[in-house]
Amino acid sequence: MFEERDPQGDKQNEFWLVRDQLPQATAGTFYRKLNETLDEIGFAKGVREICRPAYQDSSSGGRPGIDPAVYFKMLMVGFFENLPSERAIASRCADSFSLRAFLGYDLSETTPDHSTLSVIRTRLGVDVYQSALELVLTALHDHGLLKGRKLGIDSSIIEANASLRELVKRNTEEAYWDYVKKLAAEAGIDPDDTKAVRRFDKKRKGRKTSNADWVNPHDPDAKVGRTKDGACDMVYQPEHVTDLESGVIIRAEVRSGNAGDSVDLSGRVMDACETLARTCNDPRQEKVGESLTADEGYFSVEKVCCLQGEGIRTVMGDPHAPRRNPDKQCKMTKQVLRKARRAVESKSGKALLRKRGEHLERSFAHMLDHGGLRRATLRGKENLTKRQIAAAMVYDLSLLMRKIFGYGTPKQWLAQGLLAAVTWWIILIRRCRSLVSSLSAFRANFGSIMRSLSAVPPFANVTRENRCNSTGC
Repeated sequence: MFEERDPQGDKQNEFWLVRDQLPQATAGTFYRKLNETLDEIGFAKGVREICRPAYQDSSSGGRPGIDPAVYFKMLMVGFFENLPSERAIASRCADSFSLRAFLGYDLSETTPDHSTLSVIRTRLGVDVYQSALELVLTALHDHGLLKGRKLGIDSSIIEANASLRELVKRNTEEAYWDYVKKLAAEAGIDPDDTKAVRRFDKKRKGRKTSNADWVNPHDPDAKVGRTKDGACDMVYQPEHVTDLESGVIIRAEVRSGNAGDSVDLSGRVMDACETLARTCNDPRQEKVGESLTADEGYFSVEKVCCLQGEGIRTVMGDPHAPRRNPDKQCKMTKQVLRKARRAVESKSGKALLRKRGEHLERSFAHMLDHGGLRRATLRGKENLTKRQIAAAMVYDLSLLMRKIFGYGTPKQWLAQGLLAAVTWWIILIRRCRSLVSSLSAFRANFGSIMRSLSAVPPFANVTRENRCNSTGC
């Protein structure tokens, strides 16, 4: 027999236990290596100096604040463990012995909860996250991984933490569903029949959900657009500026879902070049920002002219090239289009376009699909930009770990161990096969060896008399 235990039963009484008898929390191999990397680049000390203005002096009283290094480490856990929300990150860190050791917390200590993470995120500005990213970029440059000469830019789609059902008209604040019901009643459809109203809304003539007319009151920055799967939803656009020689993310930002790619393109690229000037010790930007590679959506004659005027080679196709009339173009426009066309058609330009597809798409796959950021759990461009910059920092840190240890994520570490085990098994199987083949060859020759031995007279059966007769003695 056994005693049933009710999880919702009475509170457990006090239980005294010697501290030395508690299990020791030890970080896993990957997180130990991650701690070694952070200590090598001085990440904790640098982050504390960056965040010091946001914290009050301990002499003023109050409860001590959470260590900024612990906060950024928890964001790293969210990236590596594919945790989308701050609540999930806090719960995972509280449950795991290994992560407690990684954060520096004992079993008797309480790890930060999700509300603490939200408060810290609100109080730290975007510039703090950017400065933390630059700490990792400086370490990458010191290890020879960041060149900053060949840049690439691209954007993707993430689903916003907002619903289409909550849309309201900007002028009248009329709910979208009430608006559709009114149109259905005018068309002779029962407004209380939900399925009929949905079918009517799907097929009604002139159906258009414009961002100029409709807005979500809970997340005004979210816009109506197409998701990665092609469905209509509230979306945002994350954008990365990447070093095409190493895949390092230099700049990350979350933009509105309906923002044009070419809008303020030159400003965003120059911000990335300024970041490179600080991290690569090139204040005059003589070695960084030589070229920019992008897809056709970023092409604009005005923006390309501005970039070329700054000495940046633009490698991006012109989607309107067949429809342009050379007779109506000025001399400067012709020169800009000629340079852009030559860059795209050159051998080096084609190689850069292949690199753009390799590194930029890989960074989006790691951060959005495997880093828990494909669907937003926060609201507002500022909050999402903070989380995106933090994820870019961890992604760059994983590249540094791959350079030092050979793996940059927990999955790569497990795969490396599995590959080593499979390699040993293959070696063992090959040696067994060689041994079996040797035994087979010996077995095949064993019959001939025995027959040759049987042809020789056995001296043990020859008597002394016969031996003397045969020898004549």
